[in-house]
Amino acid sequence: MENSLFSKPRDLFLDTVNPRDYVQIDSVSHMYQSLKNSVQKPLKMILLYGRPGTGKSMLLHKLHHDLSKQQKVLMFDVPIVDEADFLRVLAQRIFGHSPREVMTLTRFLEIAEAVAYPEVPIVLLDEAQLYSSSLMEKIRLISDARAIKFVITLHKTDQEDIIAKEHFQTRIWESIELQNATSEELKVYIQKKLLKANCFDVANMFNDKNMKLITSLTKGNYRDTNKLLFSLFSLYCWYEEHHPTLIKYNALKPKWIEMAAIHTGLIHA
Repeated sequence: MENSLFSKPRDLFLDTVNPRDYVQIDSVSHMYQSLKNSVQKPLKMILLYGRPGTGKSMLLHKLHHDLSKQQKVLMFDVPIVDEADFLRVLAQRIFGHSPREVMTLTRFLEIAEAVAYPEVPIVLLDEAQLYSSSLMEKIRLISDARAIKFVITLHKTDQEDIIAKEHFQTRIWESIELQNATSEELKVYIQKKLLKANCFDVANMFNDKNMKLITSLTKGNYRDTNKLLFSLFSLYCWYEEHHPTLIKYNALKPKWIEMAAIHTGLIHA
């Protein structure tokens, strides 16, 4: 039912990454400003890390969107795990080099030295935990040569092999950790997202009580919250079409939130 009151809110919470969907929350905005400030410093490497779903990819995409008109910025949102392919694509997209040449680290550094940019190019690497230790070592050597400044995102795990290694500890001069949202921050995130799309009536359905329930289910994780709300508004669309008298428009129904949580796997029935 595409003319449903809830179809537009539902689609707002599709699990996608688009810098136009960035929502300003004080804590996240502070992190983003720190990231932008770090990029302007003479750093070799910057680390953005946190648990999956804390917004790392969104900040990286926004950084690419904001900086790409001012300087040379390359975004790797899908990792290229083969080392030769990575260096070849990097040389092609950063320095305009021929894509046919077999690329080694030595050859890459020769090309980088021969090309002079007013500012050091910036390369944004998402999902860096998928790169091999050998490739990360080459990335370190490229950053040491100041041919490229890298900003990398990394999932925070119990065993952070990449950032635990001494050579990365000494070269990541700036690290920014993203956290899950509090109930208040999550409410601001949801309501700003809805208000930006002129979904005023639906935004008013979120109160402190159901926000505490949503936060307890998602642990304040943005990705899980998006999935939960997409499922919840899909449920509301169904009820609006088949049983509209059961909908209360003054607040979300806790049971329906729990039904959506079961559907998304946040509750195991």
